[in-house]
Amino acid sequence: MASKKNPTTFSVEPGKQELFITREFDAPRELVFKAFTDPDLYVQWLGPHGFTTTLEMFEPVSGGRWRFVQRDPDGNEYGSHGVNHEVLAPERIICTFEFEGLPDSGHVVLETNRFEELPGGRTRIVSQSVYQSIADRDGMVEAGMESGTTDSYERLDEILEKLLVK
Repeated sequence: MASKKNPTTFSVEPGKQELFITREFDAPRELVFKAFTDPDLYVQWLGPHGFTTTLEMFEPVSGGRWRFVQRDPDGNEYGSHGVNHEVLAPERIICTFEFEGLPDSGHVVLETNRFEELPGGRTRIVSQSVYQSIADRDGMVEAGMESGTTDSYERLDEILEKLLVK
């Protein structure tokens, strides 16, 4: 499976408010970037296996806002929202992310996703997430963020593979 060939790696250093996620894809940078900004593609891969995603607002432009709701197989819903500070195709997306399932609001994460072009029509995404506190970062990791991100990227691999065959 592609996930073994292109693993998702996480760098979570103790005592820091940030984490890094790195993943390579066997697809051109423009196509990978499109999967992050095309609403029809985005909902097909975002979230853990078995989850569905519904976009309530999706403005993939600088200054645009977004909100989505993910539903697990048992029908539980999880909302998230944020603002796109910069969308620079096909290089980077800088946005805020706030998971609505935490007991009190205000746990805003600043995310920078960089799309690096690699030889052979491949792409590397490097995502930096900066949390407001070490506790916020550690809480997201403990809540299963790593497995959810890995699942999402595996689903994205499948979508990209289908698009490349067309």
